[in-house]
Amino acid sequence: MNYVDLHVHSDASDGTLPPEEVVSAAAAAGLKAIALTDHDTVAGIVRARAAAERLPLELVPGIELSCVWQGTEIHILGLFIDETCPALQQALDRLVQIRTRRNLQMLARFQEDGFAITLEDLRSGNPDTVITRAHFARILTEKGYAPSMDAAFREYLQYGGRYCARKEMVTPEEAMELLRTADAWPCLAHPVQYHLDGTQLEALIRHLKQRGLRGLEVYHPSQTPGQSCQLREMARSHGLLPSGGSDFHGSNKPDIRLGVGRGGLRVSQALLEDIRKDHAAKSR
Repeated sequence: MNYVDLHVHSDASDGTLPPEEVVSAAAAAGLKAIALTDHDTVAGIVRARAAAERLPLELVPGIELSCVWQGTEIHILGLFIDETCPALQQALDRLVQIRTRRNLQMLARFQEDGFAITLEDLRSGNPDTVITRAHFARILTEKGYAPSMDAAFREYLQYGGRYCARKEMVTPEEAMELLRTADAWPCLAHPVQYHLDGTQLEALIRHLKQRGLRGLEVYHPSQTPGQSCQLREMARSHGLLPSGGSDFHGSNKPDIRLGVGRGGLRVSQALLEDIRKDHAAKSR
C-alpha cells in the first residue's frame, strides 16, 4: 500500500526544515505525496513544488489557518490551495502584520525581564519565517531558560499570560470564505486537541459544514486509535471525507516523524485520491 502525509510544516512557519529538505525527507521515507500546510502562509509552496518535481513525490499545496470559535482556538487546513490567489495573498499579509505586532510585544516583555532573546534568534537565519510560539519555545530551551519546549510552553507561553497575549485571529467564517476564494479543500485539523465535548464538537462541525467544510482530520498523532474510529464515524455522519497527517515540525516536535507520527500513523494514498476527486467536483 502507498502512503501520504497531508499535514506537514516547514521553516516557512514553525517547522525547522526548509521546504526542499521536507520534500527530500518525505521521498526518502517512501511517501507518495505530502501536503505542505504551514501556519498562515503559503511562502514555502513554490520551493517545495520545485523540489518535488525532481522526485517521485507529489506536493499538495496547502495551508493551516488559525481562528477562534466560541473562545477556543481551532485550525482549519486548506488542501489544493491556489497560492497565487490575490485575495489570499492580501489576507495573509494582514495576518503576518498581526503576528508581527504580537511577536514584538512578546519579545519586548521577555527583554524587559532580562531574557537575552533577540529577533534574529527567533528568525534563526530565515528572515521570511512566520514566527510562532514554537520559535519562542525553541529559543527559551536553547538558551537554558526552560528544560524543554514543552516546559517553555507551560511556564512562559500560555495564552493570556505576561509573555503571551492572545493574538488577533480571523473568525471561522472568514477563514472558510478565504479558503473558498482560494479554491482550497477545507478540513478541520486535529479535533481532539480542542478538548471539546462531543456536543460541542458536533456543533463546531455543523457550523463549519454549513460554510463549506469538506473534511475532518481523522488520523493525527494526538488522537488514539479509538478516537480516530469515533472521528471516522463522525465524518461519515456529517458527509465529510477523512484526512490525516503527522503534523511534522522537524526538531520542534522531535517525536513526530514524517508519515508515521510517533510510529503508529499510516495515511493511505486512497484518502488523497478521494479528496482530489471531491475537490475537483467542488471546483466545477
